[in-house]
Amino acid sequence: MFIDKAKIFITAGRGGDGCISFRREKYVPFGGPDGGNGGKGGDVFIETDNKKITLLDLSYKPKFHAEDGAKGETSNKYGRYGKDLIIKVPLGTVIYKNNELFADLKEIGQRVLVAKGGRGGRGNSSFKTQTNTVPRIAEKGEPGESSEIDLELRLIADVGLVGFPNAGKSTFLSVVSSARPKIADYPFTTLEPNLGVVSLNDRQVVIADIPGIIEGASHGKGLGFEFLRHIKRTKVLIYMIDVSGFDGKDPYEVYKILKKELKQYSKFLSKKHMLIALNKIDMDTSLENVKQFKKKVKDKKIYTISNITKEGIDKLISDVVKLLDLPIDEEEIDSIPVKKYIYEPDFIITLDEDGIFVVSGKKVEVLAEMTRFNEDEALRRFQNILKKMGVELALEEKGCKVGDTVRIGKFEFEFSK
Repeated sequence: MFIDKAKIFITAGRGGDGCISFRREKYVPFGGPDGGNGGKGGDVFIETDNKKITLLDLSYKPKFHAEDGAKGETSNKYGRYGKDLIIKVPLGTVIYKNNELFADLKEIGQRVLVAKGGRGGRGNSSFKTQTNTVPRIAEKGEPGESSEIDLELRLIADVGLVGFPNAGKSTFLSVVSSARPKIADYPFTTLEPNLGVVSLNDRQVVIADIPGIIEGASHGKGLGFEFLRHIKRTKVLIYMIDVSGFDGKDPYEVYKILKKELKQYSKFLSKKHMLIALNKIDMDTSLENVKQFKKKVKDKKIYTISNITKEGIDKLISDVVKLLDLPIDEEEIDSIPVKKYIYEPDFIITLDEDGIFVVSGKKVEVLAEMTRFNEDEALRRFQNILKKMGVELALEEKGCKVGDTVRIGKFEFEFSK
């Protein structure tokens, strides 16, 4: 099954907790603290794989979690780092992170970091000072980043075949390449894009058969709208038109509809190198229709072909290859925004509907997550840091009184001075 869109939820590994330990060895007086730091949590990467052709497996398993870091150990031993998680996707995948364009993967083996693992918590040996030689304090590991990722596959092909259902695109692809798409005489036989590779003069050309476009496709009608994105990357478009007049369709009217739908979908599609292939010239009604079509379309090169007799196909492919070397007004998939660094305060205080004072901000929330509140020394350190940051004073200015409830992240406290 061909799936070209998927939504996944990723979480990087949490850092390992720091260790509280003291040396107790014979003949080693004043051994001191020797608790090691926790290991860093694993990162999450997305990487292209040329063996992948669909996002199907990701749609069945949408949640991913990298390995957490290991806890620190005695004798100043660091915890093991969590193993990174690599998610494989097809070539041509576009990544949207938190509803913003994040990356466009157009090269084999290209890898991007999408979620960073949390740092390991410090062990008590890291808190030793001249004034505190026996610290009984250690940090918990930092949580890894979490994110919602939207993946969208846009096939990378040199040539795109566009046309109405039953125009002969799938048959053409099977004739010029080793591809074996499903072929039948009814609308929308092709329910997913097909790729074929044509070899000519030691050069390989990738051709994409885009499912049938009908009038209104650019506005969501039929199947064409779902797959028009796959021709954005192509360099050359072949308008394949059934010139036999099948089902009473006038070839010239079909051509006008195709041009209109592609232009409405994207102004860049009409600027690509374009060839017109009038197919099924082996039919009795075709010759007269070819004459009428050429009278109305004089500014484009027109090829007459037959998938049955293979007439005109070699010339068409040969000219397509020549066009691939010519420059085009290439469309960007999207413009990846320049990363902006915007100053944000260390914390923000709000009052929720239950009368709880909520202190939010990455710095204070991470501090709360990494604090061991069951240790007196860690709790005092937490309170001192908040006081130095100005949280206590800001709470009082907001009207917080002794005994009121204060929430930081998922933790709730009773305000005291």
